[in-house]
Amino acid sequence: MKWWKKWILSGVGMLSLGLGESMRECRRFRVTHYDPKITKKHPPGASRNSCPCGTGGLRPVKYTQRASYNSYSCGTSRVHPISEPNRQNENRIVFLSDLHNRVYGSQNDILLKEIRQVNPQLILIGGDMLIGKKNVSPELALQFIRRLPEIAPVYYALGNHEQRLKSSIEKYGDVMYYYKKKLAAAGVHFLENESADVSLPGINLRITGLALPLDSYEKRKRITVTCRDIRKMAGPADKTRYQILLAHNPAFVPAYQEWGADLVLCGHLHGGVLRIPGWRGVVTPQATFFPKYSGEMTVEDNTAVIVSKGLGTHTVNLRVFNPAEVIVIHL
Repeated sequence: MKWWKKWILSGVGMLSLGLGESMRECRRFRVTHYDPKITKKHPPGASRNSCPCGTGGLRPVKYTQRASYNSYSCGTSRVHPISEPNRQNENRIVFLSDLHNRVYGSQNDILLKEIRQVNPQLILIGGDMLIGKKNVSPELALQFIRRLPEIAPVYYALGNHEQRLKSSIEKYGDVMYYYKKKLAAAGVHFLENESADVSLPGINLRITGLALPLDSYEKRKRITVTCRDIRKMAGPADKTRYQILLAHNPAFVPAYQEWGADLVLCGHLHGGVLRIPGWRGVVTPQATFFPKYSGEMTVEDNTAVIVSKGLGTHTVNLRVFNPAEVIVIHL
């Protein structure tokens, strides 16, 4: 066989392998556990600046990643639980992002069951749970999210798809108004450049939802978001509480860090579509290759940054070595 035929056959084989893997990844999700370890509590009233650790008594000094793979295909499940008796009394926060109307099982019952098994004290949503396109109904996302407050309090920050629907009423109609009204009636708290104070056993949280301008998501544009911009939009960080920032786009992590977030939760990139195992995602929606933050946890300068790989896809239904995920944060 000639060498060029071998190259063609090898290419076809690799493509078939990639497409097969992609089909499997698009039908399953995993549960990823992150632990931004919190230590060194200081007396009440001590500010971030007056504390030796610089975080008002709460400092992420260590983290671990534990992945429990849950394969769901045709409504069946295989669960590999993590047994850690010493973690019985810790706080668990579920972080969901980029569902894009995806359904796991009948009415997302499989996804809901997995979240219930985590038994979280809080559920945070990072945006893009629906698809912001003309004539695409939000009902699938709506039916799922409206059941989450039965499990735990829910706080929802907007992604670019929600922002698109909200900002172009003449094009999309009142879809976003209807969506928010129904979810608010079910007990979901929307944070649009707003904050909420939440107290969990042993830790006081400030949760801020950042609604980034739509042009910060545009392709082939290099829009800069600075710390000053964030302060104008959402106000200053709370230096007396553990500050969580829900910011859909991870492109501006340095600004989030400078603003004063202790924990940043992002999504948007769908894990980079294709991931190089053990390293990074390959491409962002803005056509940036090998983004630094795409589907992992990193700790830099006393800020933990967690980027979800998301739960769904849209337009390009492709995932390679990149399963969808539910994130569980242990505090």
